[in-house]
Amino acid sequence: MKKLLNTLYVTSEDSYLSLDGENVVVSDQGQEVGRLPLHNLEGIVSFGYRGTSPALMGACAERNISLCYLSPQGKFLARVSGKIKGNVILREQQYKSFLDDGKSLEVAKNCIIGKIYNARWVLERATRDHGLQVNVEELKRSSEKLKHSLAQVSDCQSKERLRGIEGEAAQIYFGVFDELILQQKQDFSFNGRTRRPPLDNVNALLSFVYTLLTNTITSALETVGLDPYVGCLHTERPGRVSLSLDLIEELRPVLADRFVLSLINKKIVTKKGFEKKENGAVLMDDKTRRSLLTEWQNKKKETLTHPFLKEKVEWGMVPYVQAMLLARYLRGDLDGYPPFLWK
Repeated sequence: MKKLLNTLYVTSEDSYLSLDGENVVVSDQGQEVGRLPLHNLEGIVSFGYRGTSPALMGACAERNISLCYLSPQGKFLARVSGKIKGNVILREQQYKSFLDDGKSLEVAKNCIIGKIYNARWVLERATRDHGLQVNVEELKRSSEKLKHSLAQVSDCQSKERLRGIEGEAAQIYFGVFDELILQQKQDFSFNGRTRRPPLDNVNALLSFVYTLLTNTITSALETVGLDPYVGCLHTERPGRVSLSLDLIEELRPVLADRFVLSLINKKIVTKKGFEKKENGAVLMDDKTRRSLLTEWQNKKKETLTHPFLKEKVEWGMVPYVQAMLLARYLRGDLDGYPPFLWK
């Protein structure tokens, strides 16, 4: 269990939540593993199937404490709330803010600042940790270009220009991405980003992991009460989780891309796990997909110090923290949306 910004996250899938006086009690296999006073909480998020006692559900509803249920893999299942809840007000503020060109541009700019900043430090980390295996000069040159892109984002005055800067930065970053592949170079060569369908093994991995991360971010947004379909940078279309696609930008390089590189460089995946179809699409087989999902779950359990909160969190909690920070900004509790800046 982990308490972040007045929200209790219960990450064990075998945990059961109950009420003892004015406290929420978390039990695992009949043994108490933690408790917190209800008056300290705004929400409870459970990643398990064991459930919650009716007494606790009633107490949370009476006190307007949101109860949110997700699968152990992070898929949104349901939310229970009382008669009066701020989610409607929060969503109204979201719609109002994202219809405001100035306010929505500032959020979009911060998301792209996070993306380019993190992409740059992925390259810088590679030159530091693998200086004898990579083309340091080329990576440093690309890093400087990304640094220039960051300055352009700060001065950007329109979403159209912002999209152009983001596209140029992505070309710079993916232009040297092949340098970051240190093992199995022949089987996992990367010549540029391809999607719908992915045309090589690396792109097949990237597309699949991006989908996993998008689903996690969508669940995080649902959890805090935001509408994942109304974004500030990605255009709105029926069935498109535009806000999830906004927030994923800052996490792509540092979480998804580095994870894919680790699968390749540690030889967790091999060329035998991929199949090329007649239309050129490359797909993973079931065994490779299962191995990837196992490693993804393990990755989400690794911890880091969140750059804004300055607290230890699991990687799997980062999307939920960012969703909470965005909600706090929209409520007026923060002066701006703080993107996730990794280094």
